[in-house]
Amino acid sequence: MTKIVFKNIDKPEQYKIENYIKNGGYQGLAKALKEFKLADIIELVKKSGLRGRGGAGFPTGLKWGFIPKDSKKPKYLCVNADESEPGTFKDREIMEKDPHLSVEGAIIASYAIGANVCFYYIRGEFVLGAQRIQKAIEEAYAKGYLGKNILGSGYNLDMYLYRGAGAYICGEETALLESLEGKRGLARVKPPFPAVEGLYKSPTVVNNVETLANVPEIVLKGADWFTSIGTAKSPGTKIFSLSGHINKPGNYELEMGTPLRHLIYDLGGGIKDNRKLKAIIPGGPSVPLLIEEHLDVKLDFESLVQAGTMLGSGGVIVMDETTCMVKTALILMNFFKHESCGKCTPCREGTVWLYDILYRLEHGNGKREDIDLLLKVCENIGGRTICALGDAAIVPVQSTIKYFREEYIAHVENQGCIAPFKFQLN
Repeated sequence: MTKIVFKNIDKPEQYKIENYIKNGGYQGLAKALKEFKLADIIELVKKSGLRGRGGAGFPTGLKWGFIPKDSKKPKYLCVNADESEPGTFKDREIMEKDPHLSVEGAIIASYAIGANVCFYYIRGEFVLGAQRIQKAIEEAYAKGYLGKNILGSGYNLDMYLYRGAGAYICGEETALLESLEGKRGLARVKPPFPAVEGLYKSPTVVNNVETLANVPEIVLKGADWFTSIGTAKSPGTKIFSLSGHINKPGNYELEMGTPLRHLIYDLGGGIKDNRKLKAIIPGGPSVPLLIEEHLDVKLDFESLVQAGTMLGSGGVIVMDETTCMVKTALILMNFFKHESCGKCTPCREGTVWLYDILYRLEHGNGKREDIDLLLKVCENIGGRTICALGDAAIVPVQSTIKYFREEYIAHVENQGCIAPFKFQLN
């Protein structure tokens, strides 16, 4: 199985620059500065088909190409290391074990868009990750990979680490920019998009850690090499964070198009305690869940959309037969309710209403009409908010009702669930 981002992840002390260089690090940057013009790197990444690995899956080279060439304003690159989707922990491992990889990718991306300042925005709870990235930045300056006249190319770049306060909303690029500017993390109305008016109202690209970690190898080996991996429309690899009722949880880098069954049963060792599989969240709780009949779906952008869900962040959460889907929806709604920034009324108020209805259903006080009421409230949230948090919040409700309506009915008729749930909501 091809490894790109994780190819050196388990090598001893890979976080130190001398080991990173020994294992091929910063060769991609040297090649980019020596052999490529700015537009050539953008075209290379476009040709590679690399798509964002943070959740949206937007073509990376296309995003870089949106930066105005004739703007007199400074240009910025922002690394989105605010990995906040529940069940997703891939960027954290990259930053802790191989921090120079995303730093090198960020330098190349900054060069490609003509930026001379890069901000590395990391989630506040990632203490070790922040320490490793800060050290990596300092080491890169000391070796001449950051600062003035990088590797004698005449290109200058300064990079700054910025620690967020731990808000889920700051994983959304415009809320991240607001936070970087010292304001409360609230999503901006788009347009204008960040490429035109982003950080400090200047052209800005925001890229996720895993996305940037692919860039050095693409520069070194070429677009054709990258497109030879994975599928035609979803080239490359993807890191999947496997958790839940699984024997071998962890991060797995797989070629795009790998069957879900292979991840869960061959790599993950199957369901704990030999229980029956009930449901799978394939890309973090912001995407619709799948059930056992979907085990042979392929893990790539297009196949998952055809199955009625999305690749998302790659956070694969496995649930066995003991899981109560009403309580699952309640727990996730408690999260979304807490993390709503409050800017949009449908999200701010609607997540509370959904939580309250789910709470009374879970505690035996629900009515049959509450099931349709939940769906009605979801209709009044979806597509009516500035950012995608509202759209994400309704997904657990809609998908659990779609596949497990009988459990909702049981909560009304029996004042309890047909499946015992072993976790408690605090």
